[in-house]
Amino acid sequence: MARCDRRRELVNDVRIVRWSPARMRARLDDVIAVYKAAFLDLHEDDPVRAARDRAIHARRHFDRHDLHAVVAVTAEEEVVGMTYGLPGEVGQWWHDVVAGALPPQDAVHWLTDCMEVVELHVLPGYQGRGIGRELLRELLRDVPQRTAALSALELPGSRARRLYTSEGFVPLLSHFRFPGSFTEYAVLAKELPGPAPSDPCRSTETGQQPAQVP
Repeated sequence: MARCDRRRELVNDVRIVRWSPARMRARLDDVIAVYKAAFLDLHEDDPVRAARDRAIHARRHFDRHDLHAVVAVTAEEEVVGMTYGLPGEVGQWWHDVVAGALPPQDAVHWLTDCMEVVELHVLPGYQGRGIGRELLRELLRDVPQRTAALSALELPGSRARRLYTSEGFVPLLSHFRFPGSFTEYAVLAKELPGPAPSDPCRSTETGQQPAQVP
């Protein structure tokens, strides 16, 4: 009997699992702690305040029924990585800002039916093990949208940018500044294949081990 999802071997003792909006709300502090350690502590002058502000936004996101969320957890249920996304819609801040900066035909192609990757972070001590890649792949697996899009710090050659490029993301905007910010971002997107046949091996929020098949 061979374990059917061999991706788990890439991340050693860390499991990649999907969580419901309710589970994300219940573990909000743990999720934000990953965000703070992996990003805010490195890029914000006041990471504590930034984490509090981000928690407010995340709580609103986690109230949405169409939230897609994936986390990396240890055997002790410690959250060491997380990603989540939401379908993009006209009237949402990120969607409208990016659409307004793109040529109209690009906005239609990339953002009309798009899964927006809101956050993707892995604790520094767990980076370099393939966890971020598995989080991203699981997040986008089987989503019905035609495209996925995200914004990343404009740091060519960074680990994050190398990941996104290797996963098929292409630049839509470079050195882009969102309203009220002096930080430069790249806006990236990729086309998606659409839903695939159901995977009996996928681990869900129950925390069960992947099934075994002959």
